[in-house]
Parts: sequence; C-alpha cells; structure tokens
Amino acid sequence: MSNTKKEMKIIFVVLSVLFAVFLIVPLLILFIRSFETGNGLGIANYLAVLSNSELVGSVWNSMKIAALTAVITTILAFILAYTVNCTRIYRPLKLAIKIGVLLPMLLPTITYGFAIIYTFGNQGLITKLGGEDLFEIYGFNGLLIGYVIYTIPAAFILINNSFQYIDKKYMIVSKLMGDGFLRSFIHTIFRPLLGTLGGAFVLSFILSFTDFGIPASIGGTYNVVATQLYQVMLGSFPNFNHGAVIAILMLMPAVFGVWLLNYLERFNYHYDQFTDNESIRNRGRDLFSGFLSAIVILGMISVFMVMFIVPFMNGYPYDLTFTWKHFINIFESSNLISVYKNSIIVAILTAVLGACIAYSSAILNARTSLKWRSSMDVLSMITNTVPGMVLGLSYLLFFNNSSLKGTLIILILCNIVHYFTTPYLMAKNALLKMNPSWETTAELLGDSWLKTLYRVILPNSLSTFIEMMSYYFINAMVTISGIIFLVSAQTTVVASKIKDLQHFAKFNEIFVLSILIFITNLLVKLICDFLQKRRAIHS
Repeated sequence: MSNTKKEMKIIFVVLSVLFAVFLIVPLLILFIRSFETGNGLGIANYLAVLSNSELVGSVWNSMKIAALTAVITTILAFILAYTVNCTRIYRPLKLAIKIGVLLPMLLPTITYGFAIIYTFGNQGLITKLGGEDLFEIYGFNGLLIGYVIYTIPAAFILINNSFQYIDKKYMIVSKLMGDGFLRSFIHTIFRPLLGTLGGAFVLSFILSFTDFGIPASIGGTYNVVATQLYQVMLGSFPNFNHGAVIAILMLMPAVFGVWLLNYLERFNYHYDQFTDNESIRNRGRDLFSGFLSAIVILGMISVFMVMFIVPFMNGYPYDLTFTWKHFINIFESSNLISVYKNSIIVAILTAVLGACIAYSSAILNARTSLKWRSSMDVLSMITNTVPGMVLGLSYLLFFNNSSLKGTLIILILCNIVHYFTTPYLMAKNALLKMNPSWETTAELLGDSWLKTLYRVILPNSLSTFIEMMSYYFINAMVTISGIIFLVSAQTTVVASKIKDLQHFAKFNEIFVLSILIFITNLLVKLICDFLQKRRAIHS
C-alpha cells in the first residue's frame, strides 16, 4: 500500500507543479502586472483604462452583443435538441441535425467572418442570388451571425446531453392526465431543463464575450474588448500594463458566469431512474419542430458553402471558371505547407499529452484517496473560467525572457491548459461509473496500482480517452484566441496565418487553408468515432 501511495503522490506532485507553473503563477504575474506603474504598485492603470471611453465602450459593446447572442443561441440550441429528443421526425433528419450542428466546430472562428462576407457582402453569394444587400454585415450584424453560429454547437451539446437524463415517462403521464401541450411542455421538459438552459446561456455569453477570431475578421468599427486587447498589446505602441488590466476585466464576466452556474444547479431535477420511451406522435409538433430545425441547420451550413466554392473559381465573383490553381499554389508554397505542418504537430502533441494529463488528473480525483485530490476540480474550474486571450497574455508576460518564448512547446502547453476542463470532466465522469473495488481486488491479487490502471482501468475507459484526444486535437487546430500572443514567425499555425493573410486580402488562400483544417479535423473525428465504435463492439 505504501508503494501505491507513493505512486499517487508522485503523479500528484508532477501535475501540481505543471499547473502551478503554467496556470497559477502566470495568472498571478498578470494580476500583479496590472497594478505596476512607474512609481511602484497602484491603481493608476485601472483608472487610465476605465477613463478611456473607447475601451469602456468596447466592454459595453461586448456585453450587449454577447447577451443577445446567448439568448438567441439558447433558444435555437433548445429547439434543435428538443427536435432530436422529443419528436418523431424522420431519423435521417435527426442524424442530419446532430451532424450539421457540430460542423462549425471543425473550423477556426476567424474563418466565420470571411465566410459571412462572401455570403452576405456586396459581392456575396446570397446577395447575388437575391439581387441586393440584405443588411450591413460589418459590425454588429456580422458579429451577431458569427457568434450565434460559433456558440450553437457548444450549447446544443450541453442541452442535448441533459435531455438524456430526463425521465420521458412523465411526458406520457402528463398526456394521459389530459394536460395540454403547453402545460405538459413546461412541467415535463422546460422546468427540468431550466438549470441546463441557464448554463447554455452563460456558456454562450462567455464564448462570445471572449472570442477574438470573429471580430478580427468582421468586427468593422464595432469595437469589442477582445480586439481592444489585441490592439493594446500588438499595436504601434504596446502597453503591457494596460493590456493586463483589460485581461483582468475580461475575467469578470467569466467569474460571474461560474457563480451563476453553481446557483443554477439547484434548479436541476434528479431522477432515481430513467426511461427512454418513444415520444407520443404529434404531427403538428413534429412538422413545426422539424421545419425550424431544418431552417437553422441549412442557415448555418449555407454560410460556409461559399468557402467550398470560391477557391475553385478563377477569380470570384468576376471570373467563375473552374480552376485548381489556388490549391496548387498552396501546396507549392513551402511557407504555407510549413504552417500546416506546425498546426498538425501542435494538434497531435496537444491531443496526446493533454489527454494523458487530463486523464491522470481525473484518476487521482476519482480513483484514489489522496487528501488533496479535490484540488483537480478547482484547477478545472479555473481553466474553464480563464479566456484563451487572457491565458495567452499571461504566458507572454511570464515566459517573455525564457527559452520557451516563440516555440511550439509554449503553444502546446497553452492549448493543454486552456482546454483542460472538458477532457478532465469526460474522464472523471467515466471513471466514477466504474466498479470502485477493482483496485482493491487487484491489490489482493498482488498487482501494483499502476499495473491495475494499465490492465483494467484504462482498457475500460479507452473510448473516453479517444474522445478526449479528439477534443484536444480539434480545438488545437482551430484556436486563435489562446495562441495569438504566442506565435512567432517560425511557429505560425494555420489559424494565426489566416489572420496574417487577411491584411493582404488573400481570401482564396484563407479558404483553402480553412478547408485543410476542416478536412483534417473531420478525418480525425471520423477515425476517433470509428475506434470508439469498434471498441464498443469488442467490449
């Protein structure tokens, strides 16, 4: 038993040091830097930032559009999840909804803006078909469309997962008792999901408030806090102290969101058991829900259709002859191929190392009796709270004079910490469901703790581990907020390269690189899903 405790403690110490160096200390440095002035520590930086009407206005703009996005996203995501779980529409349509709603997650958010421009702009695809501009796309309108598309997948996953834990027999009982559709809907679906809907609102708000990619491509003159932070840090006269203040201000909504999520927990229902009865047939409900869901999915997909059309045109919109030259130019460019290789290397190492770190953290919490094991939950809460740009800036300040600056290693570590929460919770939930006596039985048989993990625990949670790797890989390929302050000329990845190409209006190259990211992520997702299904069949 002493050896077992020693192994646990070694892993715990390694993980504790890792998160101390790459999460806690950088954030503390960021916090201290926000108070640094020429005359020592003080609040002069905060006073200067808060007295800047443009900066304060950008924070207010971010809050307004993030709140509106969260409302729209929560409603649309709920409609999609309701259609999938509580209607009897055709199964192929349900499958199309499940797949279609997740496709935007395979692309970097900076691509959303360019896709919207080429869809609704003056020369956009929809504009051409309609014959006139539908609305002004730069600024508020374009940001709202981009944010909604960006946040719907995450909100849908959250709400759809909660639908799995609603006992559907109550819907049948409500119907048998003569309740009307609205009364039955409120008491058997809406009320049990109230906490989750609040969580979807908070999640959508935070994602919109902190995103950099969409406003960087289509924000126009509508300033938001993310672009203000970028300009302060990488403008003509960088101001690190003011940047630290803005970063701290960006943390405030996220901290409030975490508090609100904990408060909303009291609204969640807890059932002793679940019955997955098929929904009662209701033709009107099914037609209405199916139609709305189809419109939402088609609307999302239509925005990205142009991305798969423009690069194959000789010179859109004036020369519409088919060509492969834009793809050939990319593959003949050693610089762009090197950028794509950087992205693949970062994504693979992030997936492998990140999954191992998150899995090890979950093991300590769920399968050991270590005194400080609950600290892993605290770390996951912190990483879930800190926006990517804030974490990246804290790394820039902390590692500025170290050998890690401008390396792929710092990008990988930033991605691992930034996206730690979801893989950690995946592993923790899977491990908690396993028989708690496996380790004790193995110890009685003479196996060490590590051997038990390798022979018993890991094989029984391999599907979850594969899913964790998939999550890390895809997010590492598409992220821009977390790494925008950390990339160098030698470590540029595709998402940051797209930002550079924007300045030269090389939209064909932007769309080709976006297609490469999409195809890469899609292949990885399909391979991981295949491995999971194969594992499920053999087990």
